Amino acid sequence: MKDSFGRKIYETDEEIFNKSHTALIVWDVQNMLVNSIFNKEEFLKNTNSLIEKARKVGIPIIYTRITPLPERFQSKPSLSSNRKFDNVPADAFELAVKPAEDETVIRKNTASLFIGTNIEMMLRNAGIESLIFTGIATEYGVESSAREALNRGFYVVVAKDAVSSQDKESHERSLLNMQRLIKELSSAQIGDILEK
Repeated sequence: MKDSFGRKIYETDEEIFNKSHTALIVWDVQNMLVNSIFNKEEFLKNTNSLIEKARKVGIPIIYTRITPLPERFQSKPSLSSNRKFDNVPADAFELAVKPAEDETVIRKNTASLFIGTNIEMMLRNAGIESLIFTGIATEYGVESSAREALNRGFYVVVAKDAVSSQDKESHERSLLNMQRLIKELSSAQIGDILEK
């Protein structure tokens, strides 16, 4: 750790992702998305493992859930692209991994964790400085939220084996793009760091 103008600057993974100031973001792990990804079994295994590790060490877990705005209040581009949600079963929007009673679910309407939510205020109030991302889809909400988190001054890691997509090529391209700016580790590596 180094000091810069009286601020502690974390340098090692153990400092950056210390359980005292880290939260796990479980992005849009909803039935309709989980059932469409290319690596469902591996994704669920790694995501559930990371959730259990986070629970064990006591870091906050925050789930996001796509919650479309009423049609009248959606943007025209959103209405054009969201038609895929028409006539989906009611349980399609349910989370495929179940939050514990003390875990938070953020309902959001965009592919950003920060637009239209109070998440930044919540994280700052709780002293959270570092975010671990898991979820669906890598190239959409995970990447846009991870980049925005970095731009807002959070340390960020993406659990590279606990993110996924319908499109394997897009998923892999997104991981390649993100690794230039954002740390990517396996769920096992992240779990090991959290336990230290």
